[in-house]
Amino acid sequence: MSTGFRDMGITRQFLDGLSDMGIDQATEIQSMALPPALAGQDVLGIAETGSGKTLAYLLPLAMKLKYAREEHPRALIFAPSKELAQQIHAVWTGLTAYSDLRGLCLYGGVGKKNQIEALRGGQDLIVATPGRFMDLYSEGHIFLRQVDTLVLDEADRMMEMGFMPQLRGILEVIPVKRQNLLFSATFPERVEQLSTEFLEWPVKVQSRKSGQPKERLQQYRVELPNFRTKLNYLLYMLESEPASTLIFCKSRDIANRVARFLERQSALQIAQLHANKGQHTRNKALEDFRSAELQVLVSTDVSSRGIDIAHVQRVVNFDLPQRKEDYLHRVGRTARMERAGEASILHLPHELPEVESLEKALGTSIALREVPAELPLGEDLPGERQDIARAIDARKRRMDPNYQGAFHAKKRSGSKSRSNVPAKEAKSKSGAKKPGSGRRKGKG
Repeated sequence: MSTGFRDMGITRQFLDGLSDMGIDQATEIQSMALPPALAGQDVLGIAETGSGKTLAYLLPLAMKLKYAREEHPRALIFAPSKELAQQIHAVWTGLTAYSDLRGLCLYGGVGKKNQIEALRGGQDLIVATPGRFMDLYSEGHIFLRQVDTLVLDEADRMMEMGFMPQLRGILEVIPVKRQNLLFSATFPERVEQLSTEFLEWPVKVQSRKSGQPKERLQQYRVELPNFRTKLNYLLYMLESEPASTLIFCKSRDIANRVARFLERQSALQIAQLHANKGQHTRNKALEDFRSAELQVLVSTDVSSRGIDIAHVQRVVNFDLPQRKEDYLHRVGRTARMERAGEASILHLPHELPEVESLEKALGTSIALREVPAELPLGEDLPGERQDIARAIDARKRRMDPNYQGAFHAKKRSGSKSRSNVPAKEAKSKSGAKKPGSGRRKGKG
């Protein structure tokens, strides 16, 4: 049941900012998180990607800060990636458009000079990645004595990316008396442990759908024989069913290969997004995708968080995600804010057990879609059959410690066939002279 922001006591200047963004009703997580956050309590918020978590903590921050007052920041928000930090800052800019509140986004991959100049001009809020923030703090450019609110967004991802030392360092230098807000799309055990360290008597709010794909998300999987056929299917799908599509690959190398194939074989506008790309290139790719100048964005998991683009109609898992949480963050890029969306998994036959494990973790089945009869089958890559056989062997060994492997069985079978050769025959073969070996060489 949605609630109007006016009924929740949000002031006119921020209501106008929300109105300009096309938002007038609170989502479930916003309705649950705003009252305790506005009351100054610590909040632990768990909700699926695309449910409106960003505004669930930005609105209380804006109401608390009210107007520009001090030279140094009064609130800090930390995010695991540049893209998510930029997204949070963009929402803050829209929300505070009718106020004089200031906000600055700090992240690595770009020069420090402009960020340092902006800090000297005075800021009420800083949104940052932990690494760049600690760099600027250690150089004496950030003063923290007036900080009274701290937010961690996507805390599980920050832990996965190894940011805990920086976060603990930040906790040691900011005032102890403060309000803490922690938000995440998933709530694994490590995040629960972090919450006990980071929060003081928190109010836990959790949406009913957290940890599950969205109801408006259509999910299916396609089983394909090899890598090149996966490429052919991807091309077939993009051309026969045009849609704004985000493709996730497990590595930068595969993302490059997928993008190059699509650029050669189609007339689609395509860009890549991964850690090897410069920040300017990544920003441009996101902006072009957001403005619909690009139909397809090929990415690694660097963009599974922080992309809030309303028109993403389809997510393709070209490679299987490693964990349930990774899958939820990937498919959370579509079907956002009550919109419909589609998510697919392209997998090889030997990856079926991993798909079944994912289904078990999700508590739902993912429908199998038939391969079109007209789809051209690609040839195996060099060594692909052997890699698949090794993967099957490795899985069978995990299930049965006594399993020796297909290669071992083949070797044993070959040695057995040689031992079945009659001894007399074997001896005659070993003692036989090569043709012409008994002939004398003629004198030259």
